[in-house]
Order: sequence, then C-alpha cells, then structure tokens
Amino acid sequence: MERVAFIINPFSAKKNSASFIKKLERHIKDPLYHLSESKESTEIFIKENFSKVDVFVAVGGDGTISSVAKILVNTDKVLAVYPMGSGNGFAREVVPIWGIKGFVKKLNRKEVKEIDTFFVNGHLSINVSGVGLDSAVIKDFEKTRRGFFNYIKTTVKVFFEFCSVNIKFREEDFSMHDGRYLMLCIANTRQFGNNAFIAPEAFPDDGLLDLVLIKRPPVFYVPIFLYRLFTKKLKPDRYLTFIKLDKVCLNADLLYWQIDGELCRIESPAEIRINKKSLNVLV
Repeated sequence: MERVAFIINPFSAKKNSASFIKKLERHIKDPLYHLSESKESTEIFIKENFSKVDVFVAVGGDGTISSVAKILVNTDKVLAVYPMGSGNGFAREVVPIWGIKGFVKKLNRKEVKEIDTFFVNGHLSINVSGVGLDSAVIKDFEKTRRGFFNYIKTTVKVFFEFCSVNIKFREEDFSMHDGRYLMLCIANTRQFGNNAFIAPEAFPDDGLLDLVLIKRPPVFYVPIFLYRLFTKKLKPDRYLTFIKLDKVCLNADLLYWQIDGELCRIESPAEIRINKKSLNVLV
C-alpha cells in the first residue's frame, strides 16, 4: 500500500467520524489521520506530511474534497475520496461510493486517473460552481440544518424569492448570450450531487468545461426540468443553453458565487479557465 493519510471532516455525515475511525483502525494498522476543524488546519496537516505521504484521503463532502484538492492540484500527490457528505457530487461522478473494505482494496490497486480542474478568479473548483439561484440557495441553506430535504425546502423558498442574475460576456463570441438568468453553472462533472445532473455531457477529463445558462422558467416547466435533472435528460431548449469551452470572462451583478458548494465572494469580471490534467485521483 502507498503511504496514506486521511483528512476527516468531523461535521460530515451527521458527525459520524468516530464510527469511521473505528472501522479504519480495524482495516489499517496505525492509520495516519487528521480531524479537520478548519481549512487552515487541513492545509497545515497536508504541508507537514507532504514529503512522506503519497495519497491524501478526503473523508467528507464536496467541500472537504475541494479543500484537500486545492493543495494537491498540479502536484504528483494523489487525492482519494471517502464520501461522507450530504450530496457527494464529485464522489458520485469521479469515484464510486464504497465501504471501507472496498476502499482499502482500491488503495492497494493504486489505479490513478488525471482529471481537469478549473479556476474562477483564482478560486479552484473540481466539480460544479456558479452564480444565481444555486449560490442564493447555499447562502440560505447555511442557516439551516444539513440534509437533502432541508436543501429542497430551501431551494423551493429561494426559487420564488430570487429574481435573476445579469450576465454580460466580455468576449464577442459569447455576447449573443448576454442577459438575465436564473443561474449560470460551470460544470467539470455532470452533477451537483444527489444525482442531480445539471450537465449530462460534462466529463472531468475531456479538457473542456460545460457552461449552463438557465432562464427563469414558467411554473409549469419546473416539474419537467426536475424530471430531466434527475434522469440525465437535460437538453438545450428555450430555457437552457449549454456551451462547451476552456475559458471565458464575464460580468455578473451578484457578488456571491458557490464554488463546489461553498459560498464565495467573487467580484466581476470573473475569469473562468480550465486547468487540464491537473489532479491525480484514485479511482
């Protein structure tokens, strides 16, 4: 087995980290692990162990994975994922969800894949980021208890309160898409999480990003949209536009974006660019 370290988010999966550690100790002798109380503590732990560890395992949700990936991107170190979040979008797309026994087998097999990442004004993203309804939902969701049903309740509430985000592209090639939208998503993989496939044709190793522009639909269209969202059947229509690109620059009249599910202040112009084959991931 490669030299492995585990970064565990103690707040993920209903604070079930103690149970995970017990399972880990039954399958790996004297495992090296860190209970992460903050992004800063994660960074310190990784840097202190960088020279003696080959694989860093993020144990948590997409936010935990992203915080570890930010330190490993553009290095020869390997990111492994043990999903314990509420949505697990990145884990569902890049690596299958498995139990501890299967995970140890994966560590021993050492199969690694290079994937793309991308930046929004220097903020690294590995999965799906954006501005508009999704960032407004996360802003409100942070005030509630975690969980899929609370997320749905917050989304419904914000949908009827949120107006729109005004998008203006800096490049002439995209200016025909200027306008007001319910949200703009940049997708490196296909889904937000919980099998909600916002970009069915997005793949993390194709060298391209999928830009998804969504206009506010009439109420009758919402069930159609949701059905297609959860069945991988979203497609271009009068309300949805999909654009494949490797970089773009745009202005948005909202300051708060969501970057892999984490709220982030980003001022315009927002420069979005892909970082090809920049992260090694255990698969």
